[in-house]
Amino acid sequence: MSVPDLLHTVLRLLLRTLLVLMGAVFVLSLLAVALVLLLLWSLRALWARLTGRPVQPLVITLLRGAPWQRFYRAGQAQPARAEDVIDVEARPVGSGAPDRLGS
Repeated sequence: MSVPDLLHTVLRLLLRTLLVLMGAVFVLSLLAVALVLLLLWSLRALWARLTGRPVQPLVITLLRGAPWQRFYRAGQAQPARAEDVIDVEARPVGSGAPDRLGS
C-alpha cells in the first residue's frame, strides 16, 4: 500500500468518525431537550395535583400565519385619495374589443 492510498484511507476513516460523532451529538441534544420538556411538564402536573387543579396536557401550537399578521392587519389599509390618482380616462365597462374567446 502506497503512502497516498494510506493517507486517503486514514482521512476517509477520520471523516466518517467525525460525521458519526456529529450525528450522535445531534441526537443526544434532541433527547436532552425532550427530557427537559418532560421534566418541566411533570413538575407542572405535580403542582396542579398538589393544588387540586386538573392536570392540563402539554400543548404546543404553531401559528404559521402569526408572523405575517403585522403586514395584514384588518382595518389598517389606507383608502386611495383623489390626489393619488393620476391620468385616468373614464370609459364604460362593457366597451372594448372582444376577448380571445370571441365573446
